[in-house]
Amino acid sequence: MMHYNKGYINWACRRGMLELDLILLPFFKYKYDALIEEDKKLFFSLLQKEDIILFKWIINYVEPDNINYKHIIQLIQQFNQKYNDK
Repeated sequence: MMHYNKGYINWACRRGMLELDLILLPFFKYKYDALIEEDKKLFFSLLQKEDIILFKWIINYVEPDNINYKHIIQLIQQFNQKYNDK
């Protein structure tokens, strides 16, 4: 089991695009701790991607080639839908 520095992950969720901040920060704050270890690894890996790529994936403009990234993007999108419907 890997342990990631949550301070670093929180910092990495702060992007150069406000739109991504508004999507990634709430997901990290409210959902990250409940993720299974594999999904935590995927989320951490996802944060290493460029802003424009992440944004295109999240808004479904382009699909990631990696099926694992599709999975974590879907989790983020589902959370965001519920979070914004409140």
